[in-house]
Amino acid sequence: MKQQQTLIQIINKLREQKQTISFAESCTGGRIAAAFTSIGGASDVFNGSVVSYSNDIKHKWLEVSSNTLEKFGAVSGECVEEMLKGIVKMANSDYAIAVSGIAGPTGGTKLKPVGTVFIGIIEPSGVTDIHHCLFKGDRETVQKKSVDFAIDLISKKLNLI
Repeated sequence: MKQQQTLIQIINKLREQKQTISFAESCTGGRIAAAFTSIGGASDVFNGSVVSYSNDIKHKWLEVSSNTLEKFGAVSGECVEEMLKGIVKMANSDYAIAVSGIAGPTGGTKLKPVGTVFIGIIEPSGVTDIHHCLFKGDRETVQKKSVDFAIDLISKKLNLI
C-alpha cells in the first residue's frame, strides 16, 4: 500500500513538472515498469522500458560499450551509467532508472556475491547517481528490494521524501 501511494505521488509530481521517466532493467525483469503501470495515469509520464537481460541487448539496444562489459561486467556502476544514457536517448525521457545485478541463486562470485545490485538514476540535467547495493535474501527478495530502492531513489530526487 505504501509503495502504491509513493508511485501515485511520483506520477503526480512528474505530471505537474511535465516530465517523463523510463527504465532500463536487467535483474528486476521489468518489475519497476510493472509497478508504475499498475497505477492509472502512468501513461502521462511513463515513456517506456527495456528489459536488457543479456549483454548483447545491453550493447545493441542501450549502447553499453563492449569495452565496459568486458572490463567491468554487466553488474557494475559503469554499465548502469551507460544503460541510463542509452534509455534516455532511446525513450527521450527526462528521468531514467537503470538496474543491473545478481538476483541469484546462482551467478555470484567472491567480488560480486548474489544480492549485488547497481541501481542508478539520471536527472534531466544529465547528472547520474549510482548506488552499489548488497541485498540479502532469495531471488524474489533481491528483486523486490531492488524495486523498492529504485522507487525510493526516484522519490528522493523529486523531493517527495
